[in-house]
Amino acid sequence: QVQLVESGGGLVQAGGSLRLSCAASGRTFGNYAMGWFRQAPGKERESVAAISNSDGRTYYADSVKGRFTISRDNAKNTMYLQMNSLKPEDTAVYYCTARYGPGIYSSTWYKSSAYNYWGQGTQVTVSS
Repeated sequence: QVQLVESGGGLVQAGGSLRLSCAASGRTFGNYAMGWFRQAPGKERESVAAISNSDGRTYYADSVKGRFTISRDNAKNTMYLQMNSLKPEDTAVYYCTARYGPGIYSSTWYKSSAYNYWGQGTQVTVSS
């Protein structure tokens, strides 16, 4: 089992940048595929990005492609989401999520049901 703790959220002006971090407990972080989801007020949770545990392959939602970068440091048990050129529509609670073992592919990464573990979330607010 893994516990996930997000940090790095906050208030930023449109066009600005933030870097979110997700710290994971346990000694087998490298065996987990990781992802970020977000949920804005009154909207359903949506996928943002994911990174596999095997070959480091990354996946992005069209709405963030070219602006956000997902990465991981297995030695630090930490995943990151670098967010640039932020827009007011990026305002949401951002959740870190993890899946043990295989199962995150181009056809599954965007499904919340593909993941086993979730963090508590960190608020990101982008002002116009």
